[in-house]
Amino acid sequence: MRVLLVEDEVRMAAALVRGLGSEGFVVDHLADGPSGLEAARFGGYDVIVLDIMLPGMSGYTIVRTLREEENWVPVLFLTAKDGEYDEADGLDYGADDYLTKPFSFVVLVARLRALLRRDPAPRPAVLEAAGVRLDPATHRVDVDGADVDLSPREFLLLEHLLRAHPAACNKEELLDRIWGETGDTNVVEVYVGYLRRKVGRTRIETVRGHGYRLAQ
Repeated sequence: MRVLLVEDEVRMAAALVRGLGSEGFVVDHLADGPSGLEAARFGGYDVIVLDIMLPGMSGYTIVRTLREEENWVPVLFLTAKDGEYDEADGLDYGADDYLTKPFSFVVLVARLRALLRRDPAPRPAVLEAAGVRLDPATHRVDVDGADVDLSPREFLLLEHLLRAHPAACNKEELLDRIWGETGDTNVVEVYVGYLRRKVGRTRIETVRGHGYRLAQ
């Protein structure tokens, strides 16, 4: 399997090239953002290991650009930025996984193999359906071109519906993912009502006995 490693720390990059090579990966290493983006676009790699803080262009910009171009190559961020918001930002920009330095090499290899077992799944930088446009990175939502102000829970609910589209989201799943709870799904129904008032009632359909989905 071909791996693109974009990492500007020379020692770490050399160790990763050796280690991944011993695990059967063919690794190409680049040390700056612009050349990393160019290789990611046209190199035909199976997976990309990407630092965030790079010379010339951040890893965030690289992965966001790839997703905007509908390039769904799996991307694993490998970075010293270890805050939970940094991790959330990386995933919002379109990365598939995230490891912080220092890290276990065994875990890195396992994560890469897990990514390679998946079918490449679209992780668009901006989500769009039914006239609704949501940008997870900037937390901006517009409906038919007009900005809409959502609460954090409403935003997460709409994001889940957009990511699942055209499939439906189960009420219990939404309760677990957004509120971290199980049991009474009344709160989901209440927030769907709030969201319908803001994005349009006909845009969110009820799937009886299951949950909700965005209109086709």
